[in-house]
Amino acid sequence: MNKTSTMTTNLLKALKNIVENPSNNLVAQYRSLNPKNAMGEALEFYIKDVFCDSLSEEDISKKEILHAEYLSYLGNQNNPPDFMIKNGDAVEVKKHEEKEQIRANASGILALNSSYPKDYLYPNSPRLNGGCKNCETWSKKDNLYVVGGIKGGKIKSLWFVYGNCYAASRETYEKINDAIASGVNTLPDIEFGTTEELARVNKVDPLGITDLRVRGMWQIKHPSVVFSYIPETIIDADFKINAIMLTSKYDSFPKEDQNNLEELISKSLLIKDIRIKSPNNPAKFLDAKLIRFLK
Repeated sequence: MNKTSTMTTNLLKALKNIVENPSNNLVAQYRSLNPKNAMGEALEFYIKDVFCDSLSEEDISKKEILHAEYLSYLGNQNNPPDFMIKNGDAVEVKKHEEKEQIRANASGILALNSSYPKDYLYPNSPRLNGGCKNCETWSKKDNLYVVGGIKGGKIKSLWFVYGNCYAASRETYEKINDAIASGVNTLPDIEFGTTEELARVNKVDPLGITDLRVRGMWQIKHPSVVFSYIPETIIDADFKINAIMLTSKYDSFPKEDQNNLEELISKSLLIKDIRIKSPNNPAKFLDAKLIRFLK
């Protein structure tokens, strides 16, 4: 039996890796990746690298070996999350084409496709595959959204936002999802099939050769829109990082990792106590931490 790896990682270690090596040129670092969807794949590789201490490794195959040391699930293109840290967070990476400063309009929208926003990830969350459910013993994981703004092959901005700062409880989304699915499936004179989507209609035409899949397509406002009331997040820079988490999450990280990051505080790196609106009740404010890095 193989020994379980004792190597661990977390967001504070990842941020420290970026601060100490703030290269943001994805084309130069990951030019050997498949050119199809190259920027999305490169961004995901980069995020795995900053968590797995593999930024300096140039060989993609060796990077993947290091990723496997730290990560219990490496993800696939069709099911969330993009990866899971051993005994740590679930991570979803989203690529955004960086244009002008995002404001509260259509350009500030992220596509989540069939997955509604998640405050936490559970083994029974929708669309998880068996590999994810069984990769380790777990019952609940903090869900970390990583949103990368890409322009000209370079990362211009990175947002690390925990789901419990960003998304409402899962009951909020499941209530809407279930109501729509129930309503559709009660329509008369239609042959419905079994599906994990909102609905599936079988044999739509007289020959019985056409089926209809009804699926939800979720989207959420970009973190720069959601947290625009925090002035420190809107400062412009060639490469900018904003990380937002509850204070209780920050305090849960090993003290050594807190100290290692805090030792790097400078004009470029800010760690600040803030108050954020509760995703479940905007009238309530939550104690949180903002970590901002500018290059």
